[in-house]
Amino acid sequence: MRRPRARRLAVALLALSALVPAAPAAADSGAPFARPALQPAHRPVHPPVDEDCPLDPALAAKLDAAIAEVREQTGTPGVIVGLWMPGRGTYVHADGVADKATGQPMTPNLNMRIGSETKTFTVTAVLELVDRGLVGLDDPIADHLDGVPDGEHITIRQLAEMRSGLYSYTFDDDFVKALLTDPERPFTPQELLSYAFKHDNVFPPGTDYQYSNTNTVLLGLLVEKLGRMPLRDFIHRNVTGPAHLKRTLFPRAAELPRPYAHGYTDQTLDGSVVDATHWNPSWGWAAGAMISDLHDLHRWAKTLATGTLLSPATQAEREKFLPVPGFGDGAGYGLGLFRVGGWVGHNGSLPGYESVTVYLPEQDATLVVLLNTDIIHEGSEPSTLFARAITSIATPGHVYELPAEK
Repeated sequence: MRRPRARRLAVALLALSALVPAAPAAADSGAPFARPALQPAHRPVHPPVDEDCPLDPALAAKLDAAIAEVREQTGTPGVIVGLWMPGRGTYVHADGVADKATGQPMTPNLNMRIGSETKTFTVTAVLELVDRGLVGLDDPIADHLDGVPDGEHITIRQLAEMRSGLYSYTFDDDFVKALLTDPERPFTPQELLSYAFKHDNVFPPGTDYQYSNTNTVLLGLLVEKLGRMPLRDFIHRNVTGPAHLKRTLFPRAAELPRPYAHGYTDQTLDGSVVDATHWNPSWGWAAGAMISDLHDLHRWAKTLATGTLLSPATQAEREKFLPVPGFGDGAGYGLGLFRVGGWVGHNGSLPGYESVTVYLPEQDATLVVLLNTDIIHEGSEPSTLFARAITSIATPGHVYELPAEK
């Protein structure tokens, strides 16, 4: 989902002391856990076996050509694509460069920042707590966290489905200036929320849709409080671990394990294109900080879309996709995931990187797209253009399409 572009106004860093848990705060990353990690109590996850059979050569050639064309049109330095279609074969392809300075080629094994795909992990953690009976989807967030504007009327469900009405801190000019002035600085969740909470809520809870990172940051704090450990540790122990995602990481700071692709952005104070590889993703935290690679995201796509880590009842709640303007018929946003063109999953974008990880239940197919730029092309995210081109060829009855910026 699209995050707002940078706006250039004056900066003022605000502190937020009011937003504190109603119970003892989570431990610091290096502190002992207050109690053993919660482990999923339902169906085990087994890594899928990649099909060895390649796609038909003629189809693969069409995909090669389409990807090269989109890469040239958008000026994308490099892209990685994985398409798994049981009964038809597997397509894994990398095109372009991972590092413009050295010419290092893009290869399928590189680590990438995945931006808002982080939301799928954070919301899964919340839903595991729902399955444990520690929180209810229709609990007001004020029952668990203090200081949220209109928090007594905003539910956990509304936060996860982007219908809380809370202002997104990423729209705040002071936040944008602070980030782009020093993109390697760390942000705390409380600082992020301070930028949001100085604004009035956008609409009454449950009455409309607006994509807002503020929602997911609050859900991250909820996981820390109820899970009694830092969010990154809860996700590693209870989400990525059981899902067998060995190269999926919630970073402590700006680390990006090798091998990785360099990422390029024009989200700068003067609009110039720079290398954003080592920008600190703490500004996205629960909404956008995580790292993964092609093959882990292949595993995650089906786990997420089919609810393997959750009870069937909770997954059914997750899949109540509510309409979103521009998404088309039968599409919508659920609890930390969307459905569009029959594909279920999420995309991600942050300075330097974009991604799409989606699963098509009708064909048991998975598509993963990873690229090392977030520079908009004619109003569209380049990741959307790649995914649209690929699905138009491989699954013409199920084309991935998200609306362009207006």
